[in-house]
Amino acid sequence: MFTFVAKAGDISRIARIERAGRDGEGLLTGFQRPQIAAHIREIRDYLEKPSAILPNPIVVAFLGRAHLEPPARPGAASRRLVIDVTDGPPGWIVDGQQRFTALAGLHGRDFEVLVSGFLCDTEEELQRQFILINNTRPLPKALVYELLPQVGDLPPRMSNRSQAALLTEALNYRTGSALKGLIKQQTNPKGVIRDTVLQRVIMNSLSDGALRLYAGDDALLLDKGVGLISEYWHAVRTVFAADWDNKTPKDSRLIHGTGIVALGYVMDYLNGVTGAETRDEFAKGLRLLRGKTAWSDGEWDFGSERRRWNGLQNVPADVRQLTFYLLQVIKTELAAQARAA
Repeated sequence: MFTFVAKAGDISRIARIERAGRDGEGLLTGFQRPQIAAHIREIRDYLEKPSAILPNPIVVAFLGRAHLEPPARPGAASRRLVIDVTDGPPGWIVDGQQRFTALAGLHGRDFEVLVSGFLCDTEEELQRQFILINNTRPLPKALVYELLPQVGDLPPRMSNRSQAALLTEALNYRTGSALKGLIKQQTNPKGVIRDTVLQRVIMNSLSDGALRLYAGDDALLLDKGVGLISEYWHAVRTVFAADWDNKTPKDSRLIHGTGIVALGYVMDYLNGVTGAETRDEFAKGLRLLRGKTAWSDGEWDFGSERRRWNGLQNVPADVRQLTFYLLQVIKTELAAQARAA
């Protein structure tokens, strides 16, 4: 860990902002959130005032191409930092990207700011430090969750969601997945299903559902687990095609958090009771719900009350009510089939 003072132009020569994105194979690259224009404008307006100061440091991490030389003499308080900029900036700005962007856009003032830096041996260590540094600030949780699969050795409160984030990533980018490109993440803002909603489904299943047998093995989760979930949602898309195709959470509760989480419990039930694993096996169970749902029009008949199709919200009470109703319909139909056999 070391500190030094530099101007914005000097920082831009040694460090860069690497925004979170995906390469052609769907692999995560970078980690910074998108720019917040209003925030940057506020900082810049303040810095243009004659009395402005900026005591908060820009935090920069170096992954190679930088080193500290030994002290010039024994006991010296300072050391020389050598940075190789031959192939471009080697550093990564891990905190202070909005402040740096505001500084870089100033005209007529050349601020010197404090820079805190550290050296990393691996990219995983760099990403870990980024998460730990930013988790104390309002960093978008979705971005933190999206980074989790890339990093190990995190506090339990973060690592508990890591497996769910790992499967969500695979389902969103794996060829052949029923949910490919449909999950809304920081790196896929055009998705329609929120990643945190699908992570709830996966965590529920890992705890006491169809995925519990794979919970201790990430390799099995990425193989059997992802395959099982994908097969199930292929079945959902087929059985309820009219409520799924070209729909958004606003015009279909099938795509809404309420429906996604409730159907997650249906997946676990069908797998546990009927042994369903393929899309055809899951579809057989899901067809028992046909004519008894109101995903995008009409009303839900919950017996003691009726609810308009868009009256259900992504709150615990509504998720419980919908889950109980769907499971009860399936149980009743399966019991009737058993009696008739």
